[in-house]
Amino acid sequence: MNSLDARVRAKFEVSWGQARAWIETGKIAVDGQTVTDVQAHVKEAATLALAMNAPKPKREGSLEDARVVHVDAHIVVVRKPAGISTIPFEEGEQGTLDELVRDWLAKHEKRHQSENGPARNAGRPNLGVVHRIDKETTGLVVFTRTWLAKQSLSSQFRAHTVHRRYIAIAHGSVSALTIRSHLVADRGDGLRGSLEMMRARRGGSSTTRGVRGLREGAEGQLAITHIERIAELEGATLVGCRLETGRTHQIRVHLSEAGHPIVGERVYIRGYASETREPIVAPRLMLHAAELGFIHPATEQPVRWDEPMPGDMEAVMQRLLSSRPRSPS
Repeated sequence: MNSLDARVRAKFEVSWGQARAWIETGKIAVDGQTVTDVQAHVKEAATLALAMNAPKPKREGSLEDARVVHVDAHIVVVRKPAGISTIPFEEGEQGTLDELVRDWLAKHEKRHQSENGPARNAGRPNLGVVHRIDKETTGLVVFTRTWLAKQSLSSQFRAHTVHRRYIAIAHGSVSALTIRSHLVADRGDGLRGSLEMMRARRGGSSTTRGVRGLREGAEGQLAITHIERIAELEGATLVGCRLETGRTHQIRVHLSEAGHPIVGERVYIRGYASETREPIVAPRLMLHAAELGFIHPATEQPVRWDEPMPGDMEAVMQRLLSSRPRSPS
């Protein structure tokens, strides 16, 4: 049996991202039944059907109190679980983190009305989005609750003064390094990538003429990631990644182009697998937003939170750690 996303990708000849987007938005039916789990096992004999006009599935759920790390009148910091988007990926998507946080805040304010007087906002509270992390990535996310807080944090993110450190399990033996490149939305094959890698593949030519979706003379967005080696695993390395800038998929692209795609990666994995080097199996992308720090928009004092590695990532790490050959004593 194969996973559903693999079957959809092969059958319809689309990218991993497109296959998963169709599945998660209820456009794929297996033997007549809509399935939204990208990792669902599908029998070889199963019939797959694509219905572009299928209604998006409703997602039930709420944010547990334990996932709220900090809340005050200006900001709310939460622990994002895997499997939900920070904000809607496409129109009509439900069950996103921002939606769950709004619902949680409404209930939180209602619970405290007797102590604090009338709720600050009628209905669902306002919520500002100043950054996001990928759907499969876990970890710390901050939202703002006032216009002034959003202005302050947006400015800090633009100035790259926000402290953000991720941990990841990356294929191969990774050494400490700093990766500096210029990212573009399409490196010529439909995937985000760096101008430097594109030029290297074109034999060192400085031109990008003829590259699909890229105008001549494009400079890309500067992206800088500082990578530290934490632990050697079997076929992989546990690494820390500190963002100096914060571009879309920055860590994923940088590690992949360095020859060390993140374990569980399904997009930036092209060219890695071979007869002697198969990707390590994982339930999702092994990437976690572990540290978040900034200047509080109201108190103007530095604040910081640390979030331990989630259980599924810990399990993969322990599996790879225990399978390493022991050094002779």
